Amino acid sequence: MRIADKICAVLAAESARRLWQQLELALKRTRTVEIRLDWLANDAEISKFLKLLARKRLRADLIATCRRRPGGGKYAGSIANQLRFLSEAIRAGYSWYDLEIETSRECPRELLSVMLSGGKHLASAHDFKRLPANLKRVASELSAQKPDAIKIAVQCDSLAAARKLLRLAHGRRDVVAVPMGEVSLPARVLALREGSALAYAAIENATAPGQVSFDQMKRLYRADRLTRKTRVYGVIGDPISHSLSPLMQNTGFQARKMDAVFLPFLVRDLRDFLSSIGPLGIAGFAITLPHKQSILRHLDDCDPLAEAIGAVNTVVVRGGGKLYGYNTDYVGVLRALENRMALRGSRVLILGAGGAARAVAFALAQAGASICVCARRIAKAKELARAVGGIAIERAEVKREFFDAIVNATPVGMHALAGQSPLEAGELNCRLVFDTIYRPRQTKLLQLAARRGIETVSGVEMFMAQGTAQFEIWTGERAPEKAMRTAARGALEREEKSTTKRK
Repeated sequence: MRIADKICAVLAAESARRLWQQLELALKRTRTVEIRLDWLANDAEISKFLKLLARKRLRADLIATCRRRPGGGKYAGSIANQLRFLSEAIRAGYSWYDLEIETSRECPRELLSVMLSGGKHLASAHDFKRLPANLKRVASELSAQKPDAIKIAVQCDSLAAARKLLRLAHGRRDVVAVPMGEVSLPARVLALREGSALAYAAIENATAPGQVSFDQMKRLYRADRLTRKTRVYGVIGDPISHSLSPLMQNTGFQARKMDAVFLPFLVRDLRDFLSSIGPLGIAGFAITLPHKQSILRHLDDCDPLAEAIGAVNTVVVRGGGKLYGYNTDYVGVLRALENRMALRGSRVLILGAGGAARAVAFALAQAGASICVCARRIAKAKELARAVGGIAIERAEVKREFFDAIVNATPVGMHALAGQSPLEAGELNCRLVFDTIYRPRQTKLLQLAARRGIETVSGVEMFMAQGTAQFEIWTGERAPEKAMRTAARGALEREEKSTTKRK
């Protein structure tokens, strides 16, 4: 598939004016653009846009798409009007047109050949529900139309399904493979490396599940530069879309000019991810909720400290695919707190008893703090307290106690739970509150503490410290801390400003 740039910018808007503005933005970044005519509000807006384009005659590879609803698009008009608009698009300067299999099945090939002559044909099939049972049959039906290239885009709810789809493109130059869905987002980024002729990314509005922005695809992941020699890293968890690890680690790789990429893996099935380590060439990965403890049974070896903690947040893939685990949360906790308070002899309440809480408890206990644990399940709290020589306390007791510090190691206050707090204001009887959550920086818990004049510590400090430690474990090089910190803080500040404007 001879085309200018391999990352195709996708444009979608309801008005011709806004679509044209998107086109102007896109052409500053790439010379390959898909324009979704079917997203325009009506036929009049489609005609208006095509007239604008005909007057300009842009020098770019433009792909016209006017996908009808039966094919997963938005166009509600007739096939006759769909073909008319695609024909006008070709005359207006589009070099390619994307025609879905549902329309092709209803039209004689001779008619399509006459109406759409002059444009290169991208024959496409979309399944927004699941991977078809017989992909090769779908590919054969598309190829039977004698197009210039074929595209298959399907919902992939596992990495195994996404890898199966990408295999269709191996060794070919005329196949576009598009895994859809958040689970397969890493495969979408790696698609060009796996042989797909194109990768799609949105300029403004995502038009398919899991479609990332153009700037992410091009600048953050550098999808068009990835090769089989590129070292692949990632973070696994559920949820994962909130994670700033990809931004921070990719910034680090670029600052050190490394041929490496860091991807977010939404992992609901741990075995599905583990079976993809070899095929995707994964060299290491970070771990967040809920896999920090369950990963232990899949490791070949483990750092003694991580084994004692009973939770791992960092894995290195060694020769033969052997998995070796570490825990850098431990380092993050100490760096976040050691300059804020005297740890030895202090009394600290830890909220939670999961993987993050275990790292906090072990770090502070070894630094000489006396540990109290409060968790939803008292049995889990007692188990962790015993492991660090501390005590477990019931929630009802918290408001009657005083602590030097309270540490939140639960997900309450994070992302989907933003606006919630694991404790009420009246329960914050302490000198310092530390929330391991870093997004948002000022959680509800920290806001409550600040109103009472209590010193607060954001999870950003822990996040940065554990992340730079991970970088150094994976690469063997000193982490570019300043660049990584600047990128992460900048993203959080922009997010906060955006949130404030919306309010």
